[in-house]
Amino acid sequence: MPTLELPALYADTVASIVAVFRPLLANRDPGPGEIGVVLESAIALEIIDPGIDGIDRAGTRVWVDGELAFDGSSVPELQPGFDGPRAGVTETLDTLRIVIDPATAFLSEALVAVRVVSQANGGVHVLDQSYTFRAEDRTAPRVVSAQAISQREVQIGFDEEIEVTGATGFSFEAMSLPAVPISPVGALATGTTVTLIIDTEMSPDVPYRVVVSGVADVFGNAVLAPDNTTTFLGDLWRFIACLQEAFDLLLAEVDRYPDIFDLERAPGSFLDLILRDLGNPFPFELDELAKRRLASVLVEMYRQKGTAIGIENAIRFFLGIDITAITAFTGTTLVLGEAELGVDWELGPSDLFARYAFDVEVDVPLSDTERRQIRAIVDYLKPAHTHFVDLIEPGIPPTFDHWELGVSELGVETELH
Repeated sequence: MPTLELPALYADTVASIVAVFRPLLANRDPGPGEIGVVLESAIALEIIDPGIDGIDRAGTRVWVDGELAFDGSSVPELQPGFDGPRAGVTETLDTLRIVIDPATAFLSEALVAVRVVSQANGGVHVLDQSYTFRAEDRTAPRVVSAQAISQREVQIGFDEEIEVTGATGFSFEAMSLPAVPISPVGALATGTTVTLIIDTEMSPDVPYRVVVSGVADVFGNAVLAPDNTTTFLGDLWRFIACLQEAFDLLLAEVDRYPDIFDLERAPGSFLDLILRDLGNPFPFELDELAKRRLASVLVEMYRQKGTAIGIENAIRFFLGIDITAITAFTGTTLVLGEAELGVDWELGPSDLFARYAFDVEVDVPLSDTERRQIRAIVDYLKPAHTHFVDLIEPGIPPTFDHWELGVSELGVETELH
């Protein structure tokens, strides 16, 4: 005895909805917001009056994408172009069912708008409602471009997301000779691009034509001629190489940025800024080499500030002069009965001042500029509580008029020394 399977329908949950408005638009197929609707689908809907009046058939109209498809007041009710073999109208006491069969299929991915206008008998209760649904995608993907991204890789772009259905479904043809024949050995789809792996390196400077098959979009639409072919040349590398050269130069400039605060490599115009940033307290005119040297030792000078060795090192650095000694201040001593004020004796300072006062001695004669610079260096580097009094330098050596035998007279032209 043969086994038969009969279709069955069961309901998990039944909910009671109390209608507020009437008439009601129900049982729509395709439903509101539905996507992927078959292009050849009919449009079915029911207008229901939950009250006792029933639906006014003559007052009912349906538009599809702005075109009148059903008019209950005209003969025929179903308008030409929407009266296919599946079309029909069924009326009961409280329901008007309308099936519209468009003669022309919907466009791929079209958004179809349906408007329904109706009323209950007596014209008291009116319905004017619209809804939309979207047709399925039957548009075949198109090849947009192809680029050789390396000697054994080709990237093909499409106008929509695609999937590879056959990794070897691609063929290549060289557009000029001599050229090496190439074939794909693998394919990887990522979004709207497919990357092909070639069995051998392509010939340089030879354009190739690629014919695509074995590719479909996510809805299963395969790529079709004439949108399945394009040509390419290994020029992406050249183009990127041009950009890379400019970027390399830019990166080289970026890599040189640390040079502006490098003491040895900084441009001369930045040396003053480096010294200013280090807080250079010395207002001396320096050449570029001296500025670099000062920037390299300035922090160490700060560490030695307030010490005798710091003063000696700074004067040696700026002037190349070695200090003979830093001595405690000694004023002219008063000798009772002999010293004369303002002649060989001067009024000295207080004991507290003398305790923290000092002199600086050098063993070479100084110019006025050197004296100013030494005083500026010492005043900055000395301990704050001390007093720099005098800069002692060697005096002019005495000159003697020597004795010439037979000519000089003692006490007249020469003196004994």
